[in-house]
Amino acid sequence: MISLQRLTKHFGSQVAVDALSLDIPAGQIVGLLGPNGAGKSTTLKMLTGLLVPTSGTATICGHDLLKDPMEVKRCVGFVPDSGAVFESLTGLEYLEMVAALYGIPAEAARERIRQFIAFFDLSFDTLTDKLLGAYSKGMRRKVVITAALLHNPPVVFFDEPLDGLDANAAVGFKALIQTLAREGKAIVYSSHILDVVERVCDRVLIIDKGRLQVDGSPAELVALHGARSLEQLFTSLTGGDDLERKAEDFAKTFRP
Repeated sequence: MISLQRLTKHFGSQVAVDALSLDIPAGQIVGLLGPNGAGKSTTLKMLTGLLVPTSGTATICGHDLLKDPMEVKRCVGFVPDSGAVFESLTGLEYLEMVAALYGIPAEAARERIRQFIAFFDLSFDTLTDKLLGAYSKGMRRKVVITAALLHNPPVVFFDEPLDGLDANAAVGFKALIQTLAREGKAIVYSSHILDVVERVCDRVLIIDKGRLQVDGSPAELVALHGARSLEQLFTSLTGGDDLERKAEDFAKTFRP
């Protein structure tokens, strides 16, 4: 479903993503982990056509990222970490606009929207009466997730999807992506919430400084590296293994 071949992105002299190569099959939930600046969001933006690679390429559902970008975009859904929307539209106007861009008939689009808002426990009146600029962060995130899934894409990219969601919505969302994977969708889940990734993802990729460090199932990686948890493995691989000592030293500055 997803294949990267030495995918690379430079910003001037800075290498954000460095010759990343990997394959992701249908039905798999892949956790994409890395510290800030590791290249996670840059990778997702290249795979969704928002950034042009410096070199290398990728295929999504058999379509070349550079040669056939429109077909790639038809195959993917994307929830960006920004949660950006057109704030001067109501939620319904925004979702109907997204549906029209994907060529979904108006009646079918309205029915899918109703199904999603029922799942997220949103009021239809809220979608029609309030502009998106007045939505809470969590409500806006629900609309963005709905927009990403409206056209039933075979590949879905999530960048910090739980940001702003309340506890019940987060539980529902985790169940949703597991269901989508069982239906054969390939899902890439980028997050800093490591315990959620460990519970939900079939496979974990940890990147640092744009390079792939490890690739495997959470249990396999923890066992292979002799770590107590995915969190400990992550910190040891990305230079954070002395965080507890740093925290203790910092706390001492507040003591009389």
